[in-house]
Amino acid sequence: MTRADTTDRLFVTTPDDPRARPLVEDLIREYDSRYGTLFSSEGARAELYRYPASAFTEAQRGAFLLLERAGRVIAGGAFMFYDADTAELKRVWADPEFRRQGLARRIVEALEQAAEAQGYTRVYLTTGFRQPEARDLYLSLGYRPLFDPEVPGELYATLPFEKHIGALRGQVPTSPLRVPAASLEEAASAAAARKAESAARHAEVAA
Repeated sequence: MTRADTTDRLFVTTPDDPRARPLVEDLIREYDSRYGTLFSSEGARAELYRYPASAFTEAQRGAFLLLERAGRVIAGGAFMFYDADTAELKRVWADPEFRRQGLARRIVEALEQAAEAQGYTRVYLTTGFRQPEARDLYLSLGYRPLFDPEVPGELYATLPFEKHIGALRGQVPTSPLRVPAASLEEAASAAAARKAESAARHAEVAA
């Protein structure tokens, strides 16, 4: 059940905002505890800082949101440009002390609204195969899995989802499903290559 406090304040900022530090540092700790160096020898810190802060600003068709309660940041999330029609969700997080209050759901819904306002008609995201609570959240919000749920998640390493928003909201997307790998190691290597390709593509767009 979603619960809101009268002091809750959702606001737009950037990853450079000092108030965002708890979000970023807790994400790093959590990802490292679940995945270690599976995707990168540098761990989650390299992934969280793969993109410049400017990637999450409206000037580059992105956004970075924080939810503050009584002066404390308790949740946040972001999206960035993926292609002309698609926003990619990143860094969705809720403070462990405040979970099971629907905060992540509120953040995702706010990000969808912000993406719609920028003209996007599709949202894309990936979550890790060791994050069943994230997988369940996106399914509950109507996201279509771009993987076969009957295949073990480790053969994808990262689980992709998509959803239409804006003018296309309610329509079922038709992107092809990702082909599973033969092993976790192969899947993790493919995921790392996709991340590097995404970063390079974004650098070209920002240039």
